[in-house]
Amino acid sequence: MFRYTWRTAILEVLMVLVGLLFVFPIYVLITLSLKAPGDQSGLLAPPIEPTLQNFADAWQQGGFAGALVNSAIVTLTTVALTVIFAAAAAYPLSRLGARWSKLTYFAFLAGLLLPVQLALLPLYQTIRDLGLLGTLVGVIIVYVGGGMPFAIFLYAGFMRALPGEYEEAAAIDGAHAFRTFWSVVFPLLRPITGTVVILTAVGTWNDFLTPLLYLSGTDQQTVTVAINGFVGQFGAQWNLIFAGIIISILPILIAYFLLQKYIVQGFAGGLKG
Repeated sequence: MFRYTWRTAILEVLMVLVGLLFVFPIYVLITLSLKAPGDQSGLLAPPIEPTLQNFADAWQQGGFAGALVNSAIVTLTTVALTVIFAAAAAYPLSRLGARWSKLTYFAFLAGLLLPVQLALLPLYQTIRDLGLLGTLVGVIIVYVGGGMPFAIFLYAGFMRALPGEYEEAAAIDGAHAFRTFWSVVFPLLRPITGTVVILTAVGTWNDFLTPLLYLSGTDQQTVTVAINGFVGQFGAQWNLIFAGIIISILPILIAYFLLQKYIVQGFAGGLKG
């Protein structure tokens, strides 16, 4: 029989406090997004006259229609290319025991140790010299290159735990290396692929610095840059900023609820692998 003790009461109070800690930012976000520009209520006070006009103003003034499309294009393309290139690169690196493959693997891992700030200027000059400055293609190249080291690290670690019997059977049947990878190995990578997709998609969608650097001064912008447009030299339109943040969050939330089953399986399988 369950006995309600003082320890149970303390645990319940702690859980309630932790829950409030997580709910508090959401409350502030929704409250400020519903306040009218002239609302004089306190920061944490509910709006005197809640309004949805902030969302319409943010959508129109921030150009969110085009920004959402650009963010979707950049995110989906980055995820697809990162998965394909990282999995293809990790396959020989995890299966071949030659010295060059180990050196190449550690060279990729070196990308995890280098600070991102060291590469900002060289990358900017390279993208400029290629004529890709101010284009979504240039941003995608930067994202894919920056995400490859960690993705290869995850894929290679997962592949080393996979048994080689399936590949040997495919080789006996006459399948070449590319066919073996695409038809046999890649389907087995579904759990870790889910993890790579989630981490890459969230990081790309929420990133602000990269599109600000490479798309500055053009009509091309992502949702994070569009939100930053409400911050001026002498002030910020906080009601529009928070309304824009909610607009930018909605696509990710919708995708999460639609793909919740696969996301959970991806994290569970990726951590297990």
